[in-house]
Amino acid sequence: MLVAALLAAQAGAAGGGRFCQDLRHRLVRGGGQASGLFVVDARTGKAVCARAARRARPLASNTKIFTTATALSELGPDYRIETKVLADGKVDRQGVLHGDLYLVGGGDPVLGSPAFYNAFLGGLGTNLYSLVRQIASRAEIRSVTGRLYADDSIFDRLRGVADSGFATSPYIGPLSGLSFNVGFSTSRGGSFSSDPARLAARKLAASLRGAGVAIAADVALGDADPDDTRSIASVESPRLDLLVNSTNVYSNNFFAEMLLKLVGAHEGGAGTTAAGAGVVERFARSRGSGLNAVDGSGLTRSNRASPLQVVRFLQGMRSSHVRDEFISDLALAGREGTVAGRMRGTSAYGRCRVKTGTLTGVSNLSGYCFRGRRTMIFSILMGSVRDLGLAHAEQDRIAGAVAGY
Repeated sequence: MLVAALLAAQAGAAGGGRFCQDLRHRLVRGGGQASGLFVVDARTGKAVCARAARRARPLASNTKIFTTATALSELGPDYRIETKVLADGKVDRQGVLHGDLYLVGGGDPVLGSPAFYNAFLGGLGTNLYSLVRQIASRAEIRSVTGRLYADDSIFDRLRGVADSGFATSPYIGPLSGLSFNVGFSTSRGGSFSSDPARLAARKLAASLRGAGVAIAADVALGDADPDDTRSIASVESPRLDLLVNSTNVYSNNFFAEMLLKLVGAHEGGAGTTAAGAGVVERFARSRGSGLNAVDGSGLTRSNRASPLQVVRFLQGMRSSHVRDEFISDLALAGREGTVAGRMRGTSAYGRCRVKTGTLTGVSNLSGYCFRGRRTMIFSILMGSVRDLGLAHAEQDRIAGAVAGY
């Protein structure tokens, strides 16, 4: 019913009026002829402007709208990602574990050291080293006869997405079910690690030795057998809602790709980009929309949808049980993240929650604008951009006009 109403409204809006003519002019001026626009009054479902609204275009980071909404809906905003330490063998009276330890990743994108996530992630992180006290004190382990294994099996070991041939991308850290410091090799950033899971295990082993627990420095990859191991320590990520907020507000590609694989692992049968993308596509259809998803962040140009599909999806999310979290996790125009400083002096400033998207020749802006009891939903997909500054300026004017409609 919603889809039919939106399609009918789009057809009715095609004729325009001065308001719509101005928006179309700005759209083409900023983004070229290969650009599309759709604007709808959320309460009535009436379209107020459309241009080439049914033609699919590269979503760029507007892909994150679909990825994060799926993660919030399927896993829940309060969901926390668990990283565990499992042990096989027994602990004798002297505190000697006659066996091995397994550091089992849950796909946490912010697992790392406080020095790193306080410096680079605004304090958003999961402290790997908090496992040490649990192992030494709660489990009363003083020595380990075996070694520490890194278990990253919740995800596959493809480190990137299609844009980088599934190797580590220069734009995001290596993807891993057991990541550490967003894939960087040191707490100061710099180069990416060639093996994130081993790095995490080495850091934990070194911290254990520093706390007086004797364990071999040499770590290895290995999958824990759930029938032969028991949990002796665990740490949980911040709430998923906070991870989604950072993903959208700052357009964090690494977070988006990790969340996509997490959704695949829990809802798609495998911790892979392809499985996660399949879940996202199914979820979009359940919201009356659709897209072609090949990754979670939008780095690959074949992530595509039309302005109409983006608006349908945003409209569909208004009736979701995670509506409030999803909307508030988009960047506030002029004040946050990728749109901090934009839209000043327009009606959109402080009134619109939006997601940006940028690739070579592509600049997108989609979201919600609020004025009193009225909510407007819009999607601007610019597909032949020559001047990014001009594209942003015209998008800001369009958003301001929509907010003040």
